[in-house]
Amino acid sequence: MPAEILDGKQISSAIRQELAEQITEFVQKTGVTPGLATVLVGDNPASVSYVTAKGRTCRELGMLSFQHTLPATISEQELLSLVDRLNRDPQVHGILVQLPLPSHIRESQVLYAMDPNKDVDGFHPVNVGRLLIGEEIFPPCTPAGIQELILRSGTPTDGADVVVVGRSNIVGKPIAVMLMQKKPGANATVTVCHTRTRNLAEHTRRADILIVAAGSPKAVTADMVKPGAVVIDVGVNRIGTTESGKPKLVGDVDFEAVREVAGKITPVPGGVGPMTITMLMRNTLRAARLQVLGQP
Repeated sequence: MPAEILDGKQISSAIRQELAEQITEFVQKTGVTPGLATVLVGDNPASVSYVTAKGRTCRELGMLSFQHTLPATISEQELLSLVDRLNRDPQVHGILVQLPLPSHIRESQVLYAMDPNKDVDGFHPVNVGRLLIGEEIFPPCTPAGIQELILRSGTPTDGADVVVVGRSNIVGKPIAVMLMQKKPGANATVTVCHTRTRNLAEHTRRADILIVAAGSPKAVTADMVKPGAVVIDVGVNRIGTTESGKPKLVGDVDFEAVREVAGKITPVPGGVGPMTITMLMRNTLRAARLQVLGQP
């Protein structure tokens, strides 16, 4: 029997309904509307699309959206000056600088300049440290979305063997940390695999929960998956165009083949992607609560 599809659109829609109610309650209680500032440098089509979607979702949920679109030629110092202004703006509770940045701007300098209590992407070293010790305020959005998908699909994590393929600072490392914490929705035994892992399939076939963020189309095949496993595909790879001219997207998992083996699986698109923006909205509300009420 084919695997159950974990519908990220449906699950994220349910979470957004919950968030809309929480935002309304927060505004009524405090008189303050949560605000998110997005900063886009250049005109990369994918980045433009992401930032536009984030602004639209803010408005749909009843939050303020402040979008700053800057030329790719802007200097690092000019960008840092904008971040400083946003740090001091009381209407802005969350700041997101869309990555990647042009090569002449050091991403680390921009991230370090951000107020950690407005860093709703969770990339500032202070927030990375909070995550590591299990006291996170702003978990990175894609890993947070993965964890919600696992929890809301009714998948037990206590004692589960989790294998993460990929060790990026954005997905692989943080989701590994989150799922090994001693708390509900975690308590898993986590293995992290990467490009230097020997005999990758031996590890992936052990996984009760397999999270793939390898950045390589269809890298995980059916023979690499334990029957009945939960497979979370984080990859988004463009491999040409459809007949209508739209980009053709595939994940890091061979979806059609793995679907015949797995117990549950996320599609691409429509799996992890919608969850990422929803978790950004949740982090923005947390930031507003932290700055206005003193606790997230």
